[in-house]
Amino acid sequence: MELRPPAVRELLEQLEQLPGVGPRTATRLVHHLVRLPEGSRRLAAALGRATDAVRHCSTCYLLTEEDPCAVCRDETRDRSVICVVEDPLNAWAIEATSEFRGVYHVLGGTLDPLHGIGPEELTIAGLVERVRSASAREVILATNPTVEGEATAHYLARVLRPTGTHVTRIAFGLPAGGEISYADQVTLTRALSGRQGMD
Repeated sequence: MELRPPAVRELLEQLEQLPGVGPRTATRLVHHLVRLPEGSRRLAAALGRATDAVRHCSTCYLLTEEDPCAVCRDETRDRSVICVVEDPLNAWAIEATSEFRGVYHVLGGTLDPLHGIGPEELTIAGLVERVRSASAREVILATNPTVEGEATAHYLARVLRPTGTHVTRIAFGLPAGGEISYADQVTLTRALSGRQGMD
């Protein structure tokens, strides 16, 4: 006999779709949410607002409610230095170090031919156009130190070479296979200051 009501089963199924949420975590979350209905309503409202209001910046592809985003509108940022990241989480982690004063470019993932992700599925064409039109002095490749991240960084270095822009790769104090968004601020600060050329 199934003791869980249909609405609970549906909520469990939806929560299990989230990254890092398995059946046990989903069960604990559902138990917490149904015990606190007011908090659950606030969570649902916040999810609705985020879904309706948040979009990608048309310039750098960071998440924003206003287009262009706050970084692209900030006149104090050095537009000649572009930090390329896989996703907004990585940019948030780098920004938290307060060491980087350039602008960002979010690729939207990494090259992964086995899963059908080639250059056309990422924002690589937009990056090349940005580098050319902004006369970028340096492009910092801050993809994760995974097989796909390294392959993407090497591909970008090759694609950007004709622009004459200095291409660097951040140094990593992370184990191979780690992710930037999980690194502490000290590690990220060292990685940014120790970046190396790729040309």
